[in-house]
Amino acid sequence: MDLRFTPEEIAFRREVRAFLRREIPSDIRRRLSEGRHLSKQDMVTCHRILNARGWAVPHWPREWGGQDWSPVLHYILQEEIQRAAVPPPLPFNVSMVGPVIAQFGNEAQKRRFLPATANIDMWWCQGFSEPGAGSDLASLRTRAERDGDHYVVNGQKTWTTLAQHADWIFCLVRTNREAKKQEGISFLLIDMATPGITVRPIITIDGAHEVNEVFFDDVRVPIENLVGEENKGWDYAKFLLGNERTGIARIGLSKERITRAKQLARATPAGDGTLWDDPDFRKRVALIEVQLKALEITQMRVVAGARGRSAGKPDPNSSILKIKGSELQQATTELLKDIAGPYGLPAADGHDGANEPPVGPDWAAFAAAMYFNYRKVSIYGGSNEIQRNIIAKAFLGL
Repeated sequence: MDLRFTPEEIAFRREVRAFLRREIPSDIRRRLSEGRHLSKQDMVTCHRILNARGWAVPHWPREWGGQDWSPVLHYILQEEIQRAAVPPPLPFNVSMVGPVIAQFGNEAQKRRFLPATANIDMWWCQGFSEPGAGSDLASLRTRAERDGDHYVVNGQKTWTTLAQHADWIFCLVRTNREAKKQEGISFLLIDMATPGITVRPIITIDGAHEVNEVFFDDVRVPIENLVGEENKGWDYAKFLLGNERTGIARIGLSKERITRAKQLARATPAGDGTLWDDPDFRKRVALIEVQLKALEITQMRVVAGARGRSAGKPDPNSSILKIKGSELQQATTELLKDIAGPYGLPAADGHDGANEPPVGPDWAAFAAAMYFNYRKVSIYGGSNEIQRNIIAKAFLGL
């Protein structure tokens, strides 16, 4: 298997790199790199710049805005977005619900939802996890009961990322309580403005409002918002999570953080020199880089094998990418936190409410918050423990 890039692929990488640095506001990229929280408008601005170029949903079918690219070009675009510290297109739209609708939705749903989803005219959130049904997602209890030409939905979702911004939510709901738990689940699209929906914030360990609880009390959802067949939602969820886990590797993001960590270490005094002069620190960085290179090679093998996979079938190798990718993202945030040292103690974003300016470098105040926030990546998208079960079944037959 030849994992080298062709001259055309190298030229495409240069084109993407130049475009991102020229067109995406530098202030947004700087704030994202430093771990600051971006506004909804920041994310919408960057998403639409990419969509206008045809780069927000290149993996979608061409008739709905996709590009007739090789898997390698898709990979290059994603990596360069991450390495340039550009907010990626909203994953709930482009990597989750969009591909599900394109693959399993009917024509009316595709016409109604896909263009607006691609341009983030509809902001989606994900209604999967529930209290008691996170890693064991098939145990979900939110129910949808048929009432004429509507479903009536009752239940609760939790850890719903950015639901405070969302126009719509895609939900797994139980439509058959008598069937085996994986076989009685359906995939519904629900307008967040529907009466009976309540969103409550959950403030996370980094002090941010990123996730939420969402309550459904007799929420009426038209039956035309059912994706695919009733009670087949588990199949669609597995397809969605396969896409999500591949993206969770975020190799470009880890590369960007390592580059930044080296720059900061060379500017951080330590003993008679800088932190970069410490051989133990350099050894620590090198170990992360070696593991990242191994992960990158694995990612390229998955990309190279993508052409031979059947549409709608998740690649079990995505679980490998998810496990190691999330571990390396956590390692890079820990590296930055340690460079910040005592100046990286948790502080409010922008030091709101403080009566003194920051003592250390401004970037350091966000290092601990980013470290705490990234504890989540080994949990969402299916916890790493669940991924190990998937690997055992797929490759070892256990």
